[in-house]
Amino acid sequence: MLRNTAATLMCLSGIAQFATLWLRELTGTALLDGLWGTVYLIIGIGLYGHSRFSVVMGIVVPSAATGILLYSLAQPGQAYTLRVAVDVVVVVLCAVVLWESRQHPNTPAP
Repeated sequence: MLRNTAATLMCLSGIAQFATLWLRELTGTALLDGLWGTVYLIIGIGLYGHSRFSVVMGIVVPSAATGILLYSLAQPGQAYTLRVAVDVVVVVLCAVVLWESRQHPNTPAP
């Protein structure tokens, strides 16, 4: 259940980031957000499977994106604050899934 929740949040976040291409002017920042959205969508689809690699990527990529976002923006807007909150939730969910799969290696990852 945790893995599916993380996958759904990643897919929704990726779709939202990609959809912003239609809502704002096409600048370099907008294209980078669209690229991040595509990566999020691919990882989200991977989280619906059973691979530990996608769980690790579900921790690394949102953490890196949040770090870059917070480093580059002095005061993020409400949309970016929501994006950071979703990233933190996804990272925590994926960390719990990874922890549980390490504690019970004989059972398939949840």
